[in-house]
Amino acid sequence: QVQLVESGGGLVQPGGSLRLSCAASRSIVSIYNMGWYRQAPGKQRELVAGITSGRSTNYADSVKGRFTISRDNAKNTVYLQMDSLKPEDTAVYYCNKYPPSPAYWGQGTQVTVSS
Repeated sequence: QVQLVESGGGLVQPGGSLRLSCAASRSIVSIYNMGWYRQAPGKQRELVAGITSGRSTNYADSVKGRFTISRDNAKNTVYLQMDSLKPEDTAVYYCNKYPPSPAYWGQGTQVTVSS
């Protein structure tokens, strides 16, 4: 069974940056399309960014130009570079396949943007 472990979250001021990492327990990053998702309190989980096995990327309109998804196949790791963070980016961030598989949801990592 594959495990995905997210890390890198924390408390940051508006305008700040964070880099999230998602480490896979075995080699799936190079095989599947992968995505970062987030869920804010009282809201549904949403796709933030996706990256295909061919390295094509797509982003939610709300993060375009601020977030960058990337992938290191050798490390079985997916990253999310988040710049110019806003309070509305506050959420628990998860990685998963794209589209997501119910069996692959991890614990997520909390991102809080506040002054």
